Amino acid sequence: MASEPQGPRKVVGFIDLGTNSVRLLVVAVNANASYTVLRRDKEVVRLGEGEFNSQRLQPEAMERAALVCAKFRQLAESCGATEVHAVATAASREARNKNVFLGRLKRTAKLDARVVSGKEEARLIYLGVAGGLKLGERKALFVDIGGGSTELIHGDQHAYDYLETLRLGAIRIASEFLDPKDGGPVGGREYNRIRKHVRNRGIRAIQRLRALDPKIVVGSSGTIENLCDVTAHRVLKRPLAPEDTFTFAQLRKTIEFLRELPLKERKKVPGLNPTRADIIVAGSAIFETLLEDLDVKEIRSSDRGLQDGLLLDYLSRQEHFEPFKELSIRERSVLRLGRLCQFDEDHARNVARIALELFDSARLIGLHGMGESERELLEYAALLHDIGVFLSYTGHQAHSHYFIKNADLLGFNQEEIDVVATTALFHRKPGPRKSHPDFAALAPAQQETVMVLAMLLRLAESLDRCHSGFVREAVLRAIDKKTVALEVKLRQEAPLELWGVKGQEKGFRKTFNRKLVIEDRTQAKKNARAASEFAETKD
Repeated sequence: MASEPQGPRKVVGFIDLGTNSVRLLVVAVNANASYTVLRRDKEVVRLGEGEFNSQRLQPEAMERAALVCAKFRQLAESCGATEVHAVATAASREARNKNVFLGRLKRTAKLDARVVSGKEEARLIYLGVAGGLKLGERKALFVDIGGGSTELIHGDQHAYDYLETLRLGAIRIASEFLDPKDGGPVGGREYNRIRKHVRNRGIRAIQRLRALDPKIVVGSSGTIENLCDVTAHRVLKRPLAPEDTFTFAQLRKTIEFLRELPLKERKKVPGLNPTRADIIVAGSAIFETLLEDLDVKEIRSSDRGLQDGLLLDYLSRQEHFEPFKELSIRERSVLRLGRLCQFDEDHARNVARIALELFDSARLIGLHGMGESERELLEYAALLHDIGVFLSYTGHQAHSHYFIKNADLLGFNQEEIDVVATTALFHRKPGPRKSHPDFAALAPAQQETVMVLAMLLRLAESLDRCHSGFVREAVLRAIDKKTVALEVKLRQEAPLELWGVKGQEKGFRKTFNRKLVIEDRTQAKKNARAASEFAETKD
């Protein structure tokens, strides 16, 4: 029986009121720490337009932002939201008339927006972006270039060790250095003036970050996303993909290309949002200066940001989130998907445990030469192999494959998702076939991996066929060069499990070119004990 979420579902909305855009995230939060994204929306409002010279938000800009926030609150409530949390960033915190704006938000949008400090903004951005990456123990520099400020965070997957905010943003720099009426290219002299200003403003942060020596930059916000997307179109001849990485030289060529175009032509560039064309050069100057001064070799972008950090910060304060806190982003993402699909978690964990025992013992006797990365993917495939039952038991392996492929699992690249999904697809007989389109679509190395992982998963699934948890241990042992024994220790008799695993013998021979024999070590122990007791009685 699938495990039901305990307690009612709560729908919560999060609004990020930035200097350039307003973003909405609406999620349904279950009591078992799983959540579903119901909708994401974004609108450009240019709240900071005309502010940074006078330090006052302009009436037209406040009106635009308030109306969009009112619409976003209505959208959240139409999804069932009972809570809507809003934060405002650089434009609001620096404005002398911010209280006027906050009052308008309360009247028009019924929002009590919280104005966050620069370092709190950086912390939330870190939570949101790091929560969607797989970095392990590698350190990265997280850069978010907004309309009014730039946030810099240094850290790994689990924690940050440096937070900074700079009063440098795409709208702020454009309004200070570029003539809005000039639709021509941005000349070298103008551009260098901007870069000199950026360097002067950021010198202390740059010096501190040089000492930390980051090797990879993860950029968020529209400026960096757009720069990477334009670079992907120019270098890779396609739109940006989540796992794409670029060099500084590649991004610098993109920046030079954009800078030399008049505004009218810049708006037509593939990968660049036309509404950002007038501020992209200003934002690029900030990014280029930071990258050059820090000598970073690898750059990638993330489509996550502050609103995702708001969600994770909210969840971390809920009681039911406690068990998730010590898990990696990949583990949290897999469990979240399983629980959304109301999977039988006990069965999934049993199958995963058995599959890993088989993987480890198979590696010891030389059946495969795979390492920890493939072992981890097998564990995730085992945890998710039955989630398709949520839709229908009939053909559930195909439904599991679809759910995994389309669930936006966080912390995984596309090749890893393909291996997990295809391994789950073939957790039932028959095994992978070259004629199957999903298997044929994999690269040869992925096909070899899936052949082995799917075979081990089918054995593990057979050993918990009745969802009973009767199998205490299962390991593979070499008998000779042609034969492998599957030694099984049971808590109690499990004839259906042993019968089911015998049905995998043909697939095992095809995968490993070895004969498989089943040995019930539980019975052997019982026989030995009985013989010993008989001998003692006879004596």
